[in-house]
Parts: sequence; structure tokens; C-alpha cells
Amino acid sequence: MWNYTEKTRDHFLNPRNAGEIDNPGLDATVGNIVCGDALRLMIKLDDAERIVDAKLQTFGCASAIASSDALIELIKGKTIDEAAKITNDDIAEYLDGLPEEKMHCSVMGMEALQKAIGQYRGQPFEVEQAGEVVCQCFGVTDKLIENVVRSQGLKTVQDVTHYTKAGGGCGSCHPRIEAIIAKVHGEKASTEATPPSARGPLTNIQRMRMVQDVIEKEIRPILQHDGGDIDLVDVIGKTVQVAFRGHCAWCRLRDFTVDGTIGSRLRALVDPEIIVEDVGGRLDQA
Repeated sequence: MWNYTEKTRDHFLNPRNAGEIDNPGLDATVGNIVCGDALRLMIKLDDAERIVDAKLQTFGCASAIASSDALIELIKGKTIDEAAKITNDDIAEYLDGLPEEKMHCSVMGMEALQKAIGQYRGQPFEVEQAGEVVCQCFGVTDKLIENVVRSQGLKTVQDVTHYTKAGGGCGSCHPRIEAIIAKVHGEKASTEATPPSARGPLTNIQRMRMVQDVIEKEIRPILQHDGGDIDLVDVIGKTVQVAFRGHCAWCRLRDFTVDGTIGSRLRALVDPEIIVEDVGGRLDQA
């Protein structure tokens, strides 16, 4: 489970600013509900362009809701120019910190604010207008990745995934993300884990142990956080059989999770030829 601060839990369980504003002066939506996180930010201004009220509509995890609510607490009473200086680091600091894997939620809040202000001023939202989608799984553009890599000093693909979700799905965009990191830093980028292609062939026992390790340390915590779980049923050669439990057992994104989340991580960290099978239905009928 993620190690949330008390302040984060409070803003998730008791959001102060959920709702809707009629005819808001600023109104922007970022994210994509299909990809898991989306935020609509509505802001009301007075004649001096000071923020007198703001509301949010958020779809996402605890971090997304808490980060969005914290953003509004930070911008209330400020002028547009003052609010424009708010960063995702300010949001995380207000919440007394966020898990590294959930920093993308604070970035989403910053995006929504920047987009709302840009629309109000008649300026294009650079990340959307000029960006080319790099991560098809989560709709993340090269512009957003570049901006976050530069502002946060990110060095690895895993870092980028933590801050933007890019690369957390099928994994096919990892080379593009590495190229963007290299471009920003002017040096060859590397991932934290040694890619399978750089290792020798695995024995069956090694493959089984590595699969179990990835599922326990990387995949299970993510699923458990959203009320689901996963059992490793068997590893037969390069075929990994799993069974979903809890919310994951009936989730409409179940098929995507099998190959997009689980399969991509196992292929990236264990063996590029791994195939994942969901055998939960078979077990239930047995």
C-alpha cells in the first residue's frame, strides 16, 4: 500500500472543494477518464482577477483527489499572476509529501491550472497544442515529458512514469522517453533496471523467482491500492498465469491490465518473450 500522509488522507476523504461553479471565469479539463485520471478545474474571479472561489471534479485515485483539492486551497485568494506560480512541488509540499509513484497526480493539478490560465488569457496550452503523443496508453505528450524531465531533473524512464504515468502501460514508448531524457540532459539516459536484452538466458527457476518478485513488489501494491489483488498461479516456460481478485476480478479494464500493466512490466524486467494469461475464470469454475 502507498504510504500517504495524514493530510493527504484527510483531503481525499474530506475534500473541501468538490462541486461545480455556474459560469466559471476559468474552466479547464486535463487527463483522460479512460486512462485512469481526469480533472476539471473551475475558477471564479472578481473584478481584480483575484480567485474568490474554485471547484473541482476529479476522477482518479486518492492522490489525484487530494492533490486537486490541495491545489484549490493554495490558489484561493490569489490573483491569477500569483496562482500561475504554483508548481506541482508546492502541491506535494502542502500535502506533506506524496509517494514518488503518485507524483503524476500533482502534475495533473499543475497542468489544469496552467491550461485554465492559458485559456483565460487567450494563450495556447503548450503541452497540448504543441505536443505529440508519445505514450498511447495514457495519452502523454512529448512536451509534457520534456517539461517534467527538465523541471524535476528526472533521469530514468521509471522517474518519468512516476511523474506522468508515461511508460507505465505496454512499454513500447520507453525508447522515445529515453530519447527525450537524453535530449534534455544532453547525455545518454539509462533505466534503473538492467534490460533483459543485456542479460544472459534465464533458467526456469530464475525466471520464476523474478516473475514472483516483480508481481510482489511492483504490481500487487498498485492493484491493492485500488481494491484489487492478484495471485500468481503458475509459470510455465515463458507463460505466466495469474488470477485477479477483489475489484480487479470484474474491472472493465481487466484485459488491458493483463497485457498492458502486468505483461509490459514482466517483459521489461524479466523476459521480453513473456506472455500473461488470466486464468481466474477457469479457477472459479473448477
